[in-house]
Amino acid sequence: MTLPSVADPQECRDFLAAHPQVKYVDVFFTSMTGVPRGKRLRVHELQAIYDYGRFLPGSILVVDTQGADCEDTGLVWEDGDADRRARPVPGTLTLAPWLGPDMAQVMLSLYELDGTANDLDPRHVLKRVLDRFAADGLTPVAACELEYYLVDQHRGPGGELLPARSLQTGERPQGIQVYGLPELEAISPFLRELWDVCDVLGVPLEGAISEFAPGQVELTLKHKPDALEAADDALRYKRAAKGVALRHGCEATFMAKPWADQAGNGFHVHVSFNDAAGNNLCAADDPEGSDLLKHAIGGMKALMADCMAILAPNANSYRRFKANSYAPVAPTWGVNNRTVSLRVPAGPPPTRHVEHRVAGADANPYLVLAALLACAHHGISHQIDPGPAVVGDGYAAAAKEKVRLPTDWYAAVNLFEASDVLRDYLGERFVEMFVSVKRTEQARFAEVVTALDYDWYLRNA
Repeated sequence: MTLPSVADPQECRDFLAAHPQVKYVDVFFTSMTGVPRGKRLRVHELQAIYDYGRFLPGSILVVDTQGADCEDTGLVWEDGDADRRARPVPGTLTLAPWLGPDMAQVMLSLYELDGTANDLDPRHVLKRVLDRFAADGLTPVAACELEYYLVDQHRGPGGELLPARSLQTGERPQGIQVYGLPELEAISPFLRELWDVCDVLGVPLEGAISEFAPGQVELTLKHKPDALEAADDALRYKRAAKGVALRHGCEATFMAKPWADQAGNGFHVHVSFNDAAGNNLCAADDPEGSDLLKHAIGGMKALMADCMAILAPNANSYRRFKANSYAPVAPTWGVNNRTVSLRVPAGPPPTRHVEHRVAGADANPYLVLAALLACAHHGISHQIDPGPAVVGDGYAAAAKEKVRLPTDWYAAVNLFEASDVLRDYLGERFVEMFVSVKRTEQARFAEVVTALDYDWYLRNA
């Protein structure tokens, strides 16, 4: 694997000269679960990170969603919880205005002490897949769309989650109001600050819509001919959205299914493939796109079930998948059709691409892109035919599919573990460690006695 580039130390000197007001810097790395973890440093500590790096314990690579060690990985006691070296990601040292005028942040990637890329760092896992495309003269072009809810910071009288009150009227949103403009006006102060913050971060945040439930929104990120940067954008955007929401008295939640009777939060990824000259190889007069695009879709479709542990990484993730909910339930594809898993959107021939609609907003952006691009490369390399496109109701077509997506967390992890193709693309050791972390999380989740246990079994058992 070719190494991702490490930031030039001059980048730090230039930034600090331009922003003498900065006193504190958040440095953060993204673990397998997609949760940013790191340190808050005094500004005088920053240059040393650029010159040499910062030591972080290797166990941080394999903590669970709650940040607890996963001892079965062998990276805690057996490894002596040894340090790895964190290095800054180029172009990610920016002000962090939602944290205060004297705050900055920078993303990190982890390396071994000898300078080689750590094979469990999600950024490096994605880079490993991108190297396969580069070897074939192909460049994936990617953009991420994330749905999320703005919710009240305080629960209701019964402990229930509540949609955030309007920042204009103080009233709680009611009804779906998909694409409603008053619903966007109600959160206008949040949106204005979020756009301003993302401009400071260099994150290309575009338009907003009111989504398919009260308090649910979606903003798009611009396509980039660098999938690693596209994932960086998604991660930094999520962090900014959560921080800005708190400044406006609410919380942004990317949980896959916050309410049983409302829409889930999806993570849609738009992908096409360029040649060395920057030409879109998916372009075609045919609305279905070029043969290369169809082969990429064929690979994504054939391996979709194997990827579900990454696309839907948590127990709650599987509550999102049900018929007629705009969340896919089977590996299907179609043109200009939002009821399928893989949609070729309408548009002029040069814009042909596929929208992968399966992942939840709770998934790790690096691993989602790594998994779906691995499947696409496999499909292109083996010229996999996706079969006929679905016309009409994709859920009716899904009922006839022989291959279904796993409906629970445990089955998904088992399928992921058994996938030889994903082991080849993502790395044998990464797959083993990811499975170990998820099985640890499953055991811990299953041990908790919930209120539902008492409601169902306290008297009836």
